[in-house]
Amino acid sequence: MKATKTIRQASATNIHRRRFLKASLAGVALGGLSRGLPAISAPPSHELTVTRIDRATVKVPYREVPERNMARELPHWKYSEILTVHLQNGHQGHGETLLYYTWGRTTDRHVEQARGKNAAEIMWDDSLGAGLQMALFDAVARACDVPIHRLLGAQVHERTPLSWWNIDTYPEDMAADCKEAYRQGYMAYKTKGRPWFDVYEQMDAAVKEVPPEFKIDMDFNATLLDAKQGMRIVKGLAEYPQTDIYESPIPQGDIPGNQAIRKATRVKVAMHYGSPAPKVAIKEEVCDGFVISGGASRVLRSAHVAAMADLPFWLQLVGTGITAAWSLHLGAVTSHSTWPAVNCHQLYTHPMLTEPIEMKDGFAAVPTASGLGYEIDWDAVERFRVDKPEQRPDPPRLVEASWPDGKRMYFNHLGGVNFVLNAAMKPGTVPFYERGVKTRLLTDDGTAKWRDIYERSRKAPLLIRS
Repeated sequence: MKATKTIRQASATNIHRRRFLKASLAGVALGGLSRGLPAISAPPSHELTVTRIDRATVKVPYREVPERNMARELPHWKYSEILTVHLQNGHQGHGETLLYYTWGRTTDRHVEQARGKNAAEIMWDDSLGAGLQMALFDAVARACDVPIHRLLGAQVHERTPLSWWNIDTYPEDMAADCKEAYRQGYMAYKTKGRPWFDVYEQMDAAVKEVPPEFKIDMDFNATLLDAKQGMRIVKGLAEYPQTDIYESPIPQGDIPGNQAIRKATRVKVAMHYGSPAPKVAIKEEVCDGFVISGGASRVLRSAHVAAMADLPFWLQLVGTGITAAWSLHLGAVTSHSTWPAVNCHQLYTHPMLTEPIEMKDGFAAVPTASGLGYEIDWDAVERFRVDKPEQRPDPPRLVEASWPDGKRMYFNHLGGVNFVLNAAMKPGTVPFYERGVKTRLLTDDGTAKWRDIYERSRKAPLLIRS
């Protein structure tokens, strides 16, 4: 009952804020949102009319270490769409959609829907997609000469924590990335726990490069399968002082299993908000905190519930430095976003901003300049501009996992997005977290052997025993 009441209170609070902002920015200068904030002086309503929306697709290269590892399953994360909203008063706002990994894509219909509308009246509409919503907030904030977080709510943080991210990697690459993250001022690294890599070998390599206070979070995407099987891994990795958070170690709907994991280890358990239902997650105490993502309205609704339940969370909004900058503003107004945000912008050779987001002791300063607080590097946009793909780029790929006893398993890209992960989430398909396992991307060398394995692995992972 208490959890249900909390959720209803949080939703009501967010609806009130949205109505307040919509009214105030339609042409009326009001005396701040709360807590004595100075007034936002908004221009006349007609000056906030959206007159034009520009779109540019870019293909931003990965750094060397991510390139080796993202190439296996996620080569399509290089593609982003940058949107520019033009207002009647001459102000512009910019946003970004990571085209093939986002909570919401902006379509042609959304663009047509937004033209001729008051930007302040539609900016809370999550259905418009990531890039367009971000651009609308940026444009309105610039028109009002305030940072975006002033439109989102009362600021509670002047600095917000960020995490370095990379997919599951070769042990030497994980060590190199942790070392580089620490050098740049990060104090957290998030990666993937996978049965096709030796997680102990990865950790052994990484912890040599960072102090105990540097934290490593591991997202298993439910590949530990159940508490009984996963307990060995859960307890083993907890021996490393750097291990801090496990994300979705087993299926999130397994209430007893997740409760058992929480009781068995000091390491915190994170779950994606919404599964199980928030009131269930809170009441049954299945996690220590949440992973929160989505549009502005959804994020704030979720954040309010987390705050009412006194549970921390990290923001997970993925893209280049443009999206990371947007995330800073959401972090500024959400009291319980105290776990390091995951934006993945460290994957790329360029932040797509004229100045990178600077880190110190694990935190980045919340922008104080108007709008996003950062400027787009348009030279980089032109350098990386490409035609928008008609569908998700999916180059032919084979991934080979091999074990010390001689068995090998081949995964074919035709299995869809996350084609290796999908197999590992099915009990009995992939050998379960064995020591000494190695994985590599098996490039097409033009031989009959490669083509034979490719054809035989089209429908399902191919296991070959020596």
